[in-house]
Amino acid sequence: MSRIDAHGHVFARATSDFPREVNAGTPADREETVEKLLSYMSASQIDQAMLVQIGGTSLEHHAYLRHCLKTYPDRFLGIGLIPESAYAHPQSHMDQLADGTGIVGFRLGMVGGPQDPFEPVDVRTFSTFPIWKHAAEKDYVLWLYVRATDAHQIAWLVDAFPQVRVVINHLGVCPGEGKGRTDEWGRPQIDTPSYNPGFHTTHRLSTYENVTMHLSGHYAFSKEDYPYPDLAGWHKHL
Repeated sequence: MSRIDAHGHVFARATSDFPREVNAGTPADREETVEKLLSYMSASQIDQAMLVQIGGTSLEHHAYLRHCLKTYPDRFLGIGLIPESAYAHPQSHMDQLADGTGIVGFRLGMVGGPQDPFEPVDVRTFSTFPIWKHAAEKDYVLWLYVRATDAHQIAWLVDAFPQVRVVINHLGVCPGEGKGRTDEWGRPQIDTPSYNPGFHTTHRLSTYENVTMHLSGHYAFSKEDYPYPDLAGWHKHL
């Protein structure tokens, strides 16, 4: 059985060949290359990995991800991003990124339905509905790492599109607004209570055969050093 790192980010220095957005954690001159990841994979006996786009949502920003997938097609598959400006008509963006490139799905940070769980629900009015519809038509995977205010909306779309393979990121945690920061390595740190309210939605999605969940992102949620003993209860529940 292959051992797969289910969620990783790589990026090159920002250049004309590999343009990307920059921030405090990923300044223009910083790089965390795919070759560096391969060295860690070799040391840990990891066979393959999923590479998740970082550094922007435009087609051009995906240049390094597409380079990695083309260079090492037997080691990696990719997850792309969609600009919010394209949500209403995402088909061209999604298809251009996934056309023979090794990109097999897209990560969403929102659902786009009513934030009040007592409002009437029509999934056709959700801002991400066209993305889900096209994913169903083209067999794209959808990865979800949404905020706490969106958590209760997920099940409506999972129910509407049972043929879409859905991956809930990072233990099913849905961060609260303004609860994120970064550590000295530029990694996210999420201020999360011992019982995350989003679990009421994400962990109950186990009733759907098309939904899976990552056991990942521990460093971002734990308040203790590896092996993160304060998350043992979450693991046991999952």
